[in-house]
Amino acid sequence: MASESMATLNYLKKLGDRDWLIGCNSLQLQQLTEEFYLELMQLCTSGTTPKIILAERQPERFLAGFIAACAANCPVFLCNPDWGIQEWQQVFDLVQPDIIWRDGEIITNSKSLLLSHSELITHHSSLIMIPTGGSSGKIKFAIHTWDTLMASVQGFQEYFQLNYINSFCVLPLYHVSGLMQFMRSFITGGQLAILPFKTLESGKIYNFEYSSFFISLVPTQLQRLLHNPKLTEWISEFETVMLGGAPAWDELLEKARFHGIRLAPTYGMTETASQIATLKPDDFLNGKVNSGQILPHAQVEIRNQQGELLNSNHTGNITIQAKSLALGYYPKLWENRHNFQVDDVGFLDTQGYLNIIGRDSDKIISGGENIYPAEIESAIRATQMITDICVIGIPDKHWGQLLTAIYIPKKSYTSLEIKTALQNKISKFKIPKHWLPVPNLPRNSQGKINRQQLQKLVTHQSSLAE
Repeated sequence: MASESMATLNYLKKLGDRDWLIGCNSLQLQQLTEEFYLELMQLCTSGTTPKIILAERQPERFLAGFIAACAANCPVFLCNPDWGIQEWQQVFDLVQPDIIWRDGEIITNSKSLLLSHSELITHHSSLIMIPTGGSSGKIKFAIHTWDTLMASVQGFQEYFQLNYINSFCVLPLYHVSGLMQFMRSFITGGQLAILPFKTLESGKIYNFEYSSFFISLVPTQLQRLLHNPKLTEWISEFETVMLGGAPAWDELLEKARFHGIRLAPTYGMTETASQIATLKPDDFLNGKVNSGQILPHAQVEIRNQQGELLNSNHTGNITIQAKSLALGYYPKLWENRHNFQVDDVGFLDTQGYLNIIGRDSDKIISGGENIYPAEIESAIRATQMITDICVIGIPDKHWGQLLTAIYIPKKSYTSLEIKTALQNKISKFKIPKHWLPVPNLPRNSQGKINRQQLQKLVTHQSSLAE
């Protein structure tokens, strides 16, 4: 492993000879990486391996810690520095870290829990634990390796037929969507620009040529940029604008197409090390609306509830095989990681394009009908009478589940006006029966809503009204 470690550090040193980082100091990154690496090697001399929590806010320190941990073959847990007390308690109970790198501080656990070279460590090098599940309130860590992340980079590179990948990162580096932008640029020798989205939204942008860069956004971020004419013009200069993290709505896609933005809707998750399907920009601009074709490092099958393989254009559960697939959720490895059945429902058309219908766990059964919230939310957005929307089902004695819309109205539109606008747009049974206007909807940094939290809110309000 020592030669591999030195190869990684020497590669970083070569990159430092040219200014590949934009908005960050590549020389500082190199120096910090060496410092972190030496610290870890001193701890590893006794034949034990420290578990690291990496929650650095400064990009140079985060990337330095990440590279050093991988080079030293230490398990590293990527964490959100802004988690609250409850989330951190979950993480500490699960991980029991030996070292915490956070906000420039190095905290060593006084009650050392250094790992012996267990089966998990011996068989898989450079274990990288990436957080997932935060929107549901319970944090999990998908177990990745340098190899699974590399497979994702190679599949992306082959799909877009690129020698190097330039990335403009406005997403958190601790999240798979931000981390993989670093990995693509680092591995392929491309450039990496890092800028917090809040800084971008304020209008402070770097002055350089964007036409060869990829940028990744979640739908709510794209929506905000399109509200600003200057930033709309800016985003239209990019080679590719990848869109993922949460379902995009038709109005947003149409607006992006109108402005000639080279959008690439994607499908993927933390467990697959980012996207496994992507719609290429030319397809998007030509009117296609789906998640695109499958990247070379992955395979997707559609199966029914009995596990039988379905033909093209038949809707069913999505099963994934991918070289970039995680090994499991820390601390357990999956017994069968070759067929990963996800919660999403969709179909592959005859051209191999993936179409997502919705999440199986979000499915609402009302009056015996199966209803997917994404379809209804899209129809409600198309009325242009709301700013944001989430559709959920709450328990009901008569309907089984009562279709409920929690929304932020535009101007002073009433629920009756919105329901009237939905007539003849969707089936009558898909129009929500209960409407709750709110000042805002709780979305995380990836644009995802905690539906369970909203269900508790609506159920509580209903009980108070009785």
